[in-house]
Amino acid sequence: MNHTSERLWTPSFIILTICNLMLFMGLQMTLSTLPAYAEGTLHASSVQVSLVTSLFALSAIASRLFSAKAMEKGGRNLLIFLGLAVSLAAVIGYYWAGSILALLLLRMLFGVGFGMASTAFPTMASDVIPIRRMGEGMGYFGLSTSLAMSAGPLIGLSLLQGPGFGSLLICTAAVLALIVPLGYRLTTKLPAHHKEPASAPVSELKGGAFRRLFVPCVLNFLLAVSYGGLLGFLALFGTEIHLDHIAYFFLFNAVAIVVVRPLSGKIYDRFGPPALLIPGSLFIIAGLLLLSFASSTGALFPAAICYGIGFGSMQPALQTWMIQSVEPRQRGMANGMFFNSLDLGVALGSLILGSVALYTSYAVMYRYSTLAPLLLLLIYTVILLTSRNKRRSLAQEPSTSHPAAK
Repeated sequence: MNHTSERLWTPSFIILTICNLMLFMGLQMTLSTLPAYAEGTLHASSVQVSLVTSLFALSAIASRLFSAKAMEKGGRNLLIFLGLAVSLAAVIGYYWAGSILALLLLRMLFGVGFGMASTAFPTMASDVIPIRRMGEGMGYFGLSTSLAMSAGPLIGLSLLQGPGFGSLLICTAAVLALIVPLGYRLTTKLPAHHKEPASAPVSELKGGAFRRLFVPCVLNFLLAVSYGGLLGFLALFGTEIHLDHIAYFFLFNAVAIVVVRPLSGKIYDRFGPPALLIPGSLFIIAGLLLLSFASSTGALFPAAICYGIGFGSMQPALQTWMIQSVEPRQRGMANGMFFNSLDLGVALGSLILGSVALYTSYAVMYRYSTLAPLLLLLIYTVILLTSRNKRRSLAQEPSTSHPAAK
């Protein structure tokens, strides 16, 4: 075995992880604060507040459809810098958005830019991670995403409630701008140990890839539905229950993710998705139920810890599963579908759960949101049992390395 090819913490991997952290930090600092800003300053309705999140997600999805094709042609650095430029322009434009319509248009513009950059970084990371350590490597790389998804809202809400909206935008723009000098140190060359000859025409590879990616995409979508409720309405839930420090949920959530992420990657490499997706779903359900009954800052701690353990273990497992389901040349498509299913879940989850909250309350809304991870658990359990039954009936054939069947 080539020791060099098994090295995980290379300079390229470290730079990519840092860039991804800052990209998602810039996103999360505004994703959780703009709904509260739209309601408090622009007097948006509940439906308009949900559009702040959902229109961003839908525009990011559309952008990734183009980005995935560009990735296959090698235009990775161009996607990064073009995406950053568009995202920065949108963030700066938020300051002059004097109406909800202007804010929504800028959110769509931000989604286009974010969709480009967020497709490039994980694809480049999967190219430099040793194949035998893909679960571990994507676990560490995904830690940057999860940390941003936890710490970003905390920082954003603190800036919005403290110095104000202008300071929030300045900090967000600065975080995104710092990615540019780091991006110049990245390479787009695929390592030799990742190159695999095509065993079928490109059209057949794409068709087969879509079929293999469908199940993890559906599961990732369901995971994201509940997260859409957290991003879009947690600040408003805090107002409803008269809790000033609701943002601490994201802090406690981040602590849980930091602990579980390094372990989850190694568990995935050894036992496969079932060891993470099944218990992770149960932790998500427990976290949402505990949150819905929370009435004090102390009650946020167990809710956030449970949710962080579940989300922090399930998300990298699903992403690694998708990456391993395709050939190296198709990793851009796999990462695009991963984030598209994530954004689609956030978008529809925000819309659906926002409608539930309109007629009930935010506490009741979080109880209803447990239906998504429960459905995820049921679907995956059925698929897992079916897959294992088929493997038993075809025991005479050589076992495969498909991660879903481990």
